[in-house]
Amino acid sequence: MNKSITRKLILRTLVIICLIIGAYFIIPVSVPIILAGFTAFFLEPIVMFFKRKWKMSRKIAVAFIYIMSVIFISIICYFTITQLMSQIIVVSKQAPYYISKISEMWLHMQDNISKYTEDFPAEMSASLQNTTLDFIKKIEESFLNFFNYTKVTAFFSEIPSLFISLLVYMIALFLFMLDLPKLKQVTYKYLKPSTAKKMKIISKRLKDAFFGFMKAHLLVSFIIGGVTLVGLFLIQPKYAVTMTLIIWLIDIIPFLGSIIILAPWGLYHLLMGNTSISVQLFILAVILLIIRRVVEPKMMGDHIGLSTLPTLIAMFIGLQLFGIIGLLTGPFFIILFFALKETGIIKLNFKI
Repeated sequence: MNKSITRKLILRTLVIICLIIGAYFIIPVSVPIILAGFTAFFLEPIVMFFKRKWKMSRKIAVAFIYIMSVIFISIICYFTITQLMSQIIVVSKQAPYYISKISEMWLHMQDNISKYTEDFPAEMSASLQNTTLDFIKKIEESFLNFFNYTKVTAFFSEIPSLFISLLVYMIALFLFMLDLPKLKQVTYKYLKPSTAKKMKIISKRLKDAFFGFMKAHLLVSFIIGGVTLVGLFLIQPKYAVTMTLIIWLIDIIPFLGSIIILAPWGLYHLLMGNTSISVQLFILAVILLIIRRVVEPKMMGDHIGLSTLPTLIAMFIGLQLFGIIGLLTGPFFIILFFALKETGIIKLNFKI
């Protein structure tokens, strides 16, 4: 009896080890397929909505949503690529102009540094000037390292691979969307009825949390866009609408934010001697940062089914442990934990 149990234990351990090793080698090269599966999983409620609302067959509903997704992704890729290439061409044509403007800005900045530090003691003035010059040199070196020939050519050499990955993703997405009910049935066949019920509860919680997350993020972005528009109309009316649109589009991307535009813009005006505009832009950046840090956890908590405190804690700990990915996925782990607890997979019935 003991030998039989030991053999089963060894066999299970070997199977788990093989699965882990296989996942280690297979997952990195299967990212487009895995992403397609997750996308189909989260699009399934929309497919079901179209089926119920307009009495469509599944194939027609899937085809309609898939075509809309392809059009959306194609538009984004088209504008991204065309804008990127046009900007590269413009920058290459206007490089001499930009170099002359940078030289003027550099001379102007040196005059400003001398003017601001003329009343300081000689040693302090020299130290501040040297510190500023070192800072500018580091920025210049970072810029040159980022845009060096090797990295630029490496980026462009990856474009065919990215295109193939996108093509595989789109094909896999359509197939997953079409066959998702069959895949669920096949998966549930290997599960006990109680386990299948628990998996359905967990998947529903995660889907609800995902759509709540997207809704909350869009609402926060609209608030950021409104505040940005009002602020820029007060600071720089000429560029208010254009820059608000750019900041709003960037702010929609979770791992970026408005500060990625406002901080360099404010630094530029500071170096050019426009202190008032620079300070106002920095103040606007801080206000937008505060709004995001205060409003976002509240919005996220309300829309994904968590109170503000656990959401804030999950986002902060996720950020500290795993960076931007942890910031985004932290609340989902809390949702998953509560779903596992609700289904009885995790039991915490103890007292101290």
